[in-house]
Amino acid sequence: MNATADAAPNQSALRPELPLLYIRSRGLPRTVAALACVVLLAAWAADWLEDQPGFDHTARVPVLVLAPLLVSAAVGTSLYAAADELDRTAVRRWWPRRLTHLLALTLPAAAALALAVPGHPEAFGAPGMVRNVLGASGVAAASAALVGARLSWLPMTVYCGAVYLAAPRTPGGAAALWAWPMQPGPQAGAWFVALPVYAVGAALFAVRGARTERG
Repeated sequence: MNATADAAPNQSALRPELPLLYIRSRGLPRTVAALACVVLLAAWAADWLEDQPGFDHTARVPVLVLAPLLVSAAVGTSLYAAADELDRTAVRRWWPRRLTHLLALTLPAAAALALAVPGHPEAFGAPGMVRNVLGASGVAAASAALVGARLSWLPMTVYCGAVYLAAPRTPGGAAALWAWPMQPGPQAGAWFVALPVYAVGAALFAVRGARTERG
């Protein structure tokens, strides 16, 4: 009886350390540092572009595309689990932890980039940045579940490169759907794609976790 009574306090004393162990195992401090660097770089680039002669808001398109892409790459690679078999055999369900992990990175990153790159709602500013962070992170989360966290950056990188080269200069129309990263903030079609992509990617990762990788 005494041994059992002594073991219970010891187990409960360890519980506060579990979130810290999770944070360390996923390398989240490095991910947060990388996200902070992306925000600072985006803020500097947006300010530099605005100071250029003949500036108009379309000049921010590279920042609007590249910053969310870098955020999604950092978020996606942070989803890697070195001992995922332990996660899968745990007594407690892991999907709330996975979902919290994803939300805790993407939502603050989207808010920080929105503040770092201001602009009128009709231009390539804060609303478009939030949309692109969510959409790109959703693709990265789905890619982590399907191809593995280490390569989760690749599908969105290929897609953004193709869209950047092929998207028409005039926003709207059908391009608002397939070229959503290149659209200004209020384009409803772009939001119609980006938000479901984020929801599906988050749900897929939360349920399945990152695909097992060997080597």
